[in-house]
Formats: sequence, C-alpha cells, structure tokens
Amino acid sequence: MSKKLVAYFSASGTTKRAAEHLAKAEGADLFEIKPAVPYTSADLNWMDKKSRSSVEMSDPSSRPKIAGKLANMAEYDMVFIGFPIWWYVAPRIIDTFVESYDFSGKILVPFATSGGSGMGKTVDELKKLCPNADWKAGRMLNGM
Repeated sequence: MSKKLVAYFSASGTTKRAAEHLAKAEGADLFEIKPAVPYTSADLNWMDKKSRSSVEMSDPSSRPKIAGKLANMAEYDMVFIGFPIWWYVAPRIIDTFVESYDFSGKILVPFATSGGSGMGKTVDELKKLCPNADWKAGRMLNGM
C-alpha cells in the first residue's frame, strides 16, 4: 500500500480546509508549507503592485523560504500539493517546495483553490521545475 501526503500552502485558510478534507478522504498525512516570514494582509494585497505577493509573482526566479522541511519525504509514494491560484499559477513558495525535494518516481497531484480562475498552465509550469515526478492532472477544489 502506498503512503500518501497532502502538502499545502494556504494564505487565507481556504486551501487549508480543502487539504484537510482531502487528507481525511485519502488517509494521507498532512504537511503545511509555511513561509519562513508569514504573509500579512498587506503582503497579500494583489491590487498593490509593490505588495510582497505581487513582487514575488512578477519575478519567476523568486523563491520564498519555507519555515520547515519535511524530514521523511522519501517515505511517500504519492504527494498531493495544494495551493491557492495566484496570477493564474501556483504561488512562488510552491516552486520552492517542489525544488526542495527529490520527487523522482513519486506521483504528484496538484490541487488548487481560487476565487474565480482555473488551473491555467500551473501544472505545465510545475512539471518544468520537477520533471522526474509522475505528474497527474491538477484539480480545482473550491467551495470547501
């Protein structure tokens, strides 16, 4: 039997709720991807081009630091990766996450929450960062 993990980043709590439901349904462990420096409401103001999230998302090389690392990633065969959609893609902290581990041979299943947009090219962009994983189609989990 494969061991599953639901790893997620949640800025407002919506993705956290979706991740908790998914972990329960899948019998998976849960890991929160926390930024080393937590986001404030001002940081998340997408209307402000100088806000932290706007600056990060305008720079494809931006890699926000993660507060903690999962020591036992090698134990998991399948990893669900959850996040809110920012600017039609995953937040840059998800780029940091997928580049922080060796996912070779693992099944990765992205899922996202959004106020109105779909996954867009999110999965294609993540595949470029982590090409040795077996990526499955992404899913939107709204209304959790």
